[in-house]
Amino acid sequence: MKALCWEGKGDIQYEEVPDPRIEHERDAIVKVTSCAICGSDLHLYDGFVPGMKKGDVIGHEFMGEVVEVGRGNKKLKVGDRVVVPFTICCGECEQCRRGYFSVCETTNRNKELADKMFGHGTAGLFGYTHLTGGYAGGQAEYVRVPYADVAPVQVPGTLTDEQVLFLGDIFPTGWQAVVQCDIQPTDVVAIWGAGPVGQFCVRSAVLLGARKVIVIDRLPERLTMALAGGADVAINFEDEKVLARLNDLTNGKGPDKCIDAVGLEAHVTGSIDSMMDRAKQAVMLETDRPHVLREMFMACRPAGVVSVPGVYGGLLDKIPFGAVMNKGLTIRTGQTHVNRWADDLLRRIEEGQIDPSFVITHTVALADGPEMYETFRHKRDGCIKVVMKPDGHAHHTGNGHAKVRP
Repeated sequence: MKALCWEGKGDIQYEEVPDPRIEHERDAIVKVTSCAICGSDLHLYDGFVPGMKKGDVIGHEFMGEVVEVGRGNKKLKVGDRVVVPFTICCGECEQCRRGYFSVCETTNRNKELADKMFGHGTAGLFGYTHLTGGYAGGQAEYVRVPYADVAPVQVPGTLTDEQVLFLGDIFPTGWQAVVQCDIQPTDVVAIWGAGPVGQFCVRSAVLLGARKVIVIDRLPERLTMALAGGADVAINFEDEKVLARLNDLTNGKGPDKCIDAVGLEAHVTGSIDSMMDRAKQAVMLETDRPHVLREMFMACRPAGVVSVPGVYGGLLDKIPFGAVMNKGLTIRTGQTHVNRWADDLLRRIEEGQIDPSFVITHTVALADGPEMYETFRHKRDGCIKVVMKPDGHAHHTGNGHAKVRP
């Protein structure tokens, strides 16, 4: 079969790889009908997350049709249409029973590596480094899904792939980020980053009743999309000083809730701390660029909540933790417990509360994936979200913000 493979920093190739096969009685094989490039895939592309090996099949946002089922799998049958969450969970360990699916204690095949990196390992993830199990990812024609009697979300034929694909990651990721904020009707919510996860944070904050939603980015097309989704104010950080503008918008109090939808590769123009981060990364004195975290900790209202769906991989420098402690901030983070939210979000899609396909700007064949990584990475062509079709029948399903390659 064909798949997108990581061959080194900045090098994604469309290659022939072995077909997956049933390895355990609870497995299923899924024929992928749609998959997507996620912002956190760029951290692999840019070489910031350790544990990748040449030839690894990447991608963790995918869905498709079940074509083979292990004999012990009582949930799925051939022909079922499923969205596969990016977190692999067993459904039986203590963490899964508590609903903390992204920290499943069973599914990470390389838990001892992750224990050394993080103190304690977390769940296995599709297509996301050997620190999270080294599982082949979903930017492929077929995928082996372990523990497929637990996580896959069965979806009705009445909804398109584009409406349900993002149930596997970015929709529940944005939703969880906002739920973690414990939104009150009086809250002002500030969201750093208007990429795909940030867009779902905006819409989730609106659905959950925030009084005012502020979004911070530098790309006009992203800010326009966020405003269309219900954000009240858009701040372009290249044109305005973020802290001063947030104070103006909140009568000097600061936002009640702050969300980091950026992660370890914050891009800031002319910021001294950002320039220092880049220099330290270059000589391996620091792994991540935490400008957004610094800014949020300073901006957030005392006794407020900071929620971090953005991915971080290692060591951060010059964090104003005195502000966190003295202001009494609550920090909530984590990979997404997709299955905690998926049924409710599927219901909201079916009821018409939200159509997640709004975020798609480019739809291409899987073979065009290497080129689209470049386009997405460099924010060219108005690219916000890329969907890929392994069958090669790419077609435009987006919002008209960008042209689509055939």
